[in-house]
Amino acid sequence: MTAKQQWLRFACTVAVATLTIGPAVRSAAAAPPTASTSTSTGSPVLAADEARTGRFLYAVNQAAATRGSISVYDIGAGHRLVKTIETVGDVDDVKGVAASAATVRLYVAYRTRSGVGMIYCLDVYHDAVLWNRAIDPDIDRLAIHPGGQLLYVPTWENRPTPFINILDAGTGDVVRKVYFSNRSHDTLFPPSGPLFQETKAEDGSGEYLYLIDPQSYAVSHIGPYAGILGPYAVDGMSRYVVNNVTGLWGMQVAELKSGRIITASLAEHPPGEPGLLHGIGWTPDEREVWQSSSAGDPHIYVWNMRDPMAPVLAERISLTSRHGAHWLTFDIEGDYAYVAPNKSSEDATEIFDAHTHRSVGLIGSSEDMIEIDFADGKVSRVGDQFGVGRVVRTSTN
Repeated sequence: MTAKQQWLRFACTVAVATLTIGPAVRSAAAAPPTASTSTSTGSPVLAADEARTGRFLYAVNQAAATRGSISVYDIGAGHRLVKTIETVGDVDDVKGVAASAATVRLYVAYRTRSGVGMIYCLDVYHDAVLWNRAIDPDIDRLAIHPGGQLLYVPTWENRPTPFINILDAGTGDVVRKVYFSNRSHDTLFPPSGPLFQETKAEDGSGEYLYLIDPQSYAVSHIGPYAGILGPYAVDGMSRYVVNNVTGLWGMQVAELKSGRIITASLAEHPPGEPGLLHGIGWTPDEREVWQSSSAGDPHIYVWNMRDPMAPVLAERISLTSRHGAHWLTFDIEGDYAYVAPNKSSEDATEIFDAHTHRSVGLIGSSEDMIEIDFADGKVSRVGDQFGVGRVVRTSTN
């Protein structure tokens, strides 16, 4: 038994099936150029001397007029909009973004107006769509292997499909299926691994968080939680995971090694049922967890995580839009928090100073954002669409 499997109170190993599919379905026609929304002024063309130096936020647009295109913001220049990359047409619902510094490729999962799950692959150096193909049976918020060779793709929260797909990131071909539960949703590969997966299954299996060994594909799980899981975030050492749980005003935190799960409740909250509080993420220094509320609650709840198994509510931040939020993430350094509006909204994404908790600006509507940094003409590092912890300690710390 591996060390990762020994973390968990409950573990099960399941069979894994392998499948290879035929040639790629290619359809990379770009949508007509459209203007992008930004609160900063500046040229939409990225100058050659700027293009390969600095920290940039790649935000997949979700407003109707620009949906599926990617706006690129210069983080170090007040999030100035520097260019918009036209990608593919017929994007109805953007479902996730992932990128690899090793291969210099960016991937966007989306669904078309006719309900087909698709992924497109972008060459970051040339802003060119390399492939755009349908993934059977569907897609959701995806993750990528640290080496950039594989994509881990859920089969959509509304489909009763009992597996996730593993894709060849170079071609989009399905190379393996991992079976464990149905209605798979958000997939995450945090800094210390392994692969994490939650589902919206209503048969009881949706009350567990799944861990998939990236070498053996053995599946283990932790739980049960208090309800069906929603979005979640893992710390840098994969010791703790914070979870949004259906029907809970607050969050649950799991210690992966012991399997212990605690509940952090919001004593003061809007009236009515919570549904599912959605956005959640660690600040990169892991001092705080930020959590968005339900669609009708325009606040972010900030938890002090000095003791991860005893969170303390530190602050409630008001959003400018007053319409609520659906997702949040952070830049790599932990200077900024990006709080996205409700799904497919025309509202702007709000930027907060992650240290002072002050609102400092707006960018175009996006919940699928990832930082890509350039140094000496090369991609040097990439961030994550999830708000993951980034404190990675050595064994002597």
